[in-house]
Parts: sequence; C-alpha cells; structure tokens
Amino acid sequence: MKPIPIRVSYGVVLTLGAVLYAVCRFYPAHLPVWMPWEFHWTEYLAITLTLVWFARGLRTLPAEQHPPLWRQGCFIAGVLSFYVVLQTGVDYYAQHMFFAHRWAHFVLHHAGAFLIAMGMCGKVLYAGLPQPVKRVVDSRPVQATMNVLQHPAVAPVLFVALLYFWLIPQLHTRVMLDEPLYMIMNWTMAINGVMFWALVLDSRAKPPARLSHLMRALMILIIELPQMVLGAILSLSTTDYYPVYEICGRVLDMTALNDQHYGGLIIWLPGTLTSFAAMIVVLVTMRLNEEKAEHADPAG
Repeated sequence: MKPIPIRVSYGVVLTLGAVLYAVCRFYPAHLPVWMPWEFHWTEYLAITLTLVWFARGLRTLPAEQHPPLWRQGCFIAGVLSFYVVLQTGVDYYAQHMFFAHRWAHFVLHHAGAFLIAMGMCGKVLYAGLPQPVKRVVDSRPVQATMNVLQHPAVAPVLFVALLYFWLIPQLHTRVMLDEPLYMIMNWTMAINGVMFWALVLDSRAKPPARLSHLMRALMILIIELPQMVLGAILSLSTTDYYPVYEICGRVLDMTALNDQHYGGLIIWLPGTLTSFAAMIVVLVTMRLNEEKAEHADPAG
C-alpha cells in the first residue's frame, strides 16, 4: 500500500482540528465526554503531529531499526493519554475537582510520561520530523538547555520542585482562574515528566545512555520521599488549602476536605508506585546490560 503523503496527513490534521474547534465553539453544551471541553490548537497540534511524525518515522527507517511492537504501543498509549486529560471532558473535571486535577497531573507527570519514555521511540520520532523542526531540535541552544535540564543534579530537583510549585495554594488559585497560566502549568508538567522518565528508563548502558544505572536508582529515591511527604500532608490535613474549587464550583457531591484528601492520596500512593515500577525497570535493564556485556566479552 502506498504511504499517505505527508501533506495529506497535515491536511487531515488541520481539517479535523477545524471541525473540533467549530463544534466546541458553537455547541459546547451538547458534546459527549470524549470531545474537548475547551479546544486548544497548541495541545491538539502537539499531540496529533507527534503521532503523524512517529508514523512517518516508521516508514522512513528500515524495519530492523524499529522498536519492538510493545514499545511502540507504550509510546502511542502515552501520547493518547495526554490527549485524554488535555482535550476531552476529563479536563472539565480537572478544573472543578482537586482530586481529578491530581489524576490529570499524575498522567502528565507520571503515568503517561512513563509510557512515552518506556517506548524508547525517540529515534523513530526524530526520523519523521520535517527538516525545519530537526534544525531546531539540533540547535545549540536547545541541546544546551536539554543538557542542563537532564543533568543528574538538576533533573530530580526540578521534577519535585514543579510538583510543589504548582500546588502552592496562592499560586494554584491564580493558575486555576487564568487560562494561559493553566496551559503553561500543564505543558511544564508534561514536558518535565517525559524528560525525567526518558532519562531514568533508558534501556541502554552508559555510554551511550547519559547516566549509569546506579545514578538512575538514586534519582528515583530522591524524588520518592518528597512526593510521599506532600501527599501525606494533603491527605491528612484538616485545612482546606484550595478554596478555588469552591469558586469554580465542584461538579461532584464532595466536601472540600474529602476532595483534598483524595487528591493527596493520588500524589502519595500512585506516585510512589510509579517510582517503585521505575526502580524495577532500572534493575532489570541493568541486569540485561550486564548479560549483554558478558556475551560480548566472554573472557571478561
């Protein structure tokens, strides 16, 4: 079967986006939950073009350079999970319930980003990028920024700091009432999550991977305790730190403290389980790389 020209793919993406925009603009009260609550071109294009470029990369690279099917499935599932929390009715609940907001950020910062990192599809995605985008990715400023943000002394601190920063009560109130800030919050959580987990879950040994397996395990331990502390504070507190959800209007029959307690438990328990899963992945990849090295050098 002849592959679809890239221009046709772009046309389909833009046409579908225009339809979604028009429907959400003129019929917002009649949409099912799987339709966007508030359609945003930037989020829509970032997700759909990622999938288009990924498909193009698969066509560009020879089959022997494709990741295993299970890794491709992880990558696609992770990207689609971002779409679900950002461009469906889930976003409506995230703006009106604290615990739903924490679930959305758990997907952006943990589960969805974890799946994208497990996909190890960076090479495929890069192969599918148009040349202007490749030049931006390869530019010195972008590479220098990536090197700083993924430095082992910076990455775990930034991962935890963003989680705490966006939950500062006064700031959180402002963000939830300001659409541009709300979008910036979501973007930073998603990008930081992908960058952190891609660093930790790299299946290769060092080099070419940036970090040794020991350093990756240490980074996981560094991020785990602060998350547990924050989750425990919010889930056990008797003070409502986020009255903004009363201002926005809770859509479920739930008290403010129950809403906050459930949100704290989401930070506490699923966040800890994600770190536990990451530690298992690091240990397994370490052992696999050791076995690979032994087979490559039997005398050693």
